[in-house]
Amino acid sequence: MNVRTLCLAILNIQDATGYEIKKLSTDGEFQHFVEVSYGSIYPALSKLEKDGMVSSHIATQDGKPNRKIYAITPEGRSELVNLINVLPKPDKFKSEFLLLSLNADIANRALLEQAINGQLAQYTKEMEMLDNLLGDCDQPAMVWAANYGRTVIETKIKYLSDNKDQLLELAPKHPTARAAE
Repeated sequence: MNVRTLCLAILNIQDATGYEIKKLSTDGEFQHFVEVSYGSIYPALSKLEKDGMVSSHIATQDGKPNRKIYAITPEGRSELVNLINVLPKPDKFKSEFLLLSLNADIANRALLEQAINGQLAQYTKEMEMLDNLLGDCDQPAMVWAANYGRTVIETKIKYLSDNKDQLLELAPKHPTARAAE
């Protein structure tokens, strides 16, 4: 799946501006599905509009710049059906935190603790985002996906909280002495 599919999927749920699509796909509830960059959204929307998959209209605002709002067309919905109805590739998971954890025995203990706390803060923020989404959501498939995400994140938080001290114990008490070995 790609940015084109993600744009259609978002527009299948709600009409949105390009900026809203960018925020949803990089920082919002759609950030976990497909890797996108800010620079890829507008070209994808332009191509989708040219291909008749989305339409747009200009909404005027008092004292603010006009907004271009995109909506999925029936052709776009048909295209989304075709794009979605394929077996997905296996999930890719990459984590710099896990690489640091893998090398805890040579890591700076204070940095490792800071990284653990950073992960916990990130997971907490993701849980809050999902909770907000669930509070406003009436779409059963989105509720299911959000609850799946909550379960995964709850498991991460529990494991990291329960095993934080064990990981920190692997880090050398005196990093300079360990480095000299």
